[in-house]
Amino acid sequence: MKKTQTTLWHTSLFVGVCVISLGLSLACAAPPEKKAEKKLTGAELYAINCNRCHAERYPTEFNSGQWQTLMIHMRVRANLPAKQAKEILKYMKEEAGN
Repeated sequence: MKKTQTTLWHTSLFVGVCVISLGLSLACAAPPEKKAEKKLTGAELYAINCNRCHAERYPTEFNSGQWQTLMIHMRVRANLPAKQAKEILKYMKEEAGN
């Protein structure tokens, strides 16, 4: 009986040490790397966001200044983040051809 208790105690001690070691090694491990998200182009962002509510407008329909004004209005209406709005506006101005 005494030998069984000693063996049980040693086994419990061994398992406890293993669990603690595992916990410490996980705590010290570097966090997993995030996958780099693909940066969407202005054209892709335009297609995703603007076509939700209305038919596609072509960049050549307005000049750069008009796109600037339209984008201020549409950014609020579509609740676009600033970075996305900037990319869309850049695309529209570049393609406006003026």
